[in-house]
This record gives sequence, structure tokens and C-alpha cells, in this order.
Amino acid sequence: MTLEELFDIVEERANASPDESWTACLLSKGPEKCAEKFGEEAVEAIIEAAKGHKTGLIKESADVIFHLFVLLRSQDITLSEVMDELTSRQFQSGLAEKAARSEKK
Repeated sequence: MTLEELFDIVEERANASPDESWTACLLSKGPEKCAEKFGEEAVEAIIEAAKGHKTGLIKESADVIFHLFVLLRSQDITLSEVMDELTSRQFQSGLAEKAARSEKK
């Protein structure tokens, strides 16, 4: 499965009945709840990584990606917008990008 295919699945499920779809149910609770769920999944991934549990980290990473896409959908952000941002950073050092953000503060 590609990220685009997964994003399409989230989009499809967003249009389903909240009684029939976890994604639609979560989205019906608003962006704050979507953000909270994403955060929970991220923490679970961190715990698995800290414990050195490769299989657990793989499973939690899948949850993180899925719930990130739900969070993006809740904010009407497309995968293309995120990918465009990543593309804009492609030829810039992460250290240089971080330094530029620090200068703006």
C-alpha cells in the first residue's frame, strides 16, 4: 500500500456513517479529538521504541501514520500539501532549516 492509497482510504471512510466507520466517528468528534488520538498513538510508538520492541514499533507506527492522516483530514489538509512541504525542504539541510526557524523567533 502507498501513502496515497492510505490517504484515499481515510478520505473514503470520512464520508461513511459514524456508526459504521471508526474514521468517520473520530472525525465527527472534531479536530481536537483527532489530535488527541494521534498524540496517544505517537506516545505508544515512543514507548515501543524505548523498549526496543521492533514488532510493537512497527504496529504503532502504522497507527501513527493512519491517525496522522485522520488528523490532516480533520483540518482539510491534503497529502499533496504535506508532500509539497517535504519537497520544498529536499535540498536544504535539516540543520540549516532549524537554524532559519530559530532566527525567525
